[in-house]
Amino acid sequence: MKAHYLGHIVFYVSDLQRSLAFYRDLLGFTEVGRIFSGAAAALTSGRTHHELLLIEVGAAPAPPSGRRVGFYHAGIKIGDNLDDLRAAKRELEAAGIVVTGMSDHTVSQSLYVRDPDGNEIELYVDADEAIWKNDPSTVLAPIKPLRL
Repeated sequence: MKAHYLGHIVFYVSDLQRSLAFYRDLLGFTEVGRIFSGAAAALTSGRTHHELLLIEVGAAPAPPSGRRVGFYHAGIKIGDNLDDLRAAKRELEAAGIVVTGMSDHTVSQSLYVRDPDGNEIELYVDADEAIWKNDPSTVLAPIKPLRL
């Protein structure tokens, strides 16, 4: 067996409309349909049938903060260059979304934000793919601060 790519992510969310405002309206995913009597929405960037499924579960205990076993963050490519990342940062800040981190990973550059339920979301652009194709170890390069 050989994995082709990560197909989709499913999030349990406390409020579907609030999460749609983030993922659909702010990040630009397209809603493709609802299931579970409207309590869940499938979203796509257009790459495949769906990359994200949001299932409303209502109020639930928050997971413990800090390092723990389980989900850490999801990465969403939002452009092709640093100008796209700068524009995204301006748009996030205008929408009142706090950028909690900015990193240069050598192979990509990233902004970090929290979705409405506190999940960490990495919004990134890739660097020139020749960097990691010529030297796959660059994927593990030390993380550097990013200034936009």
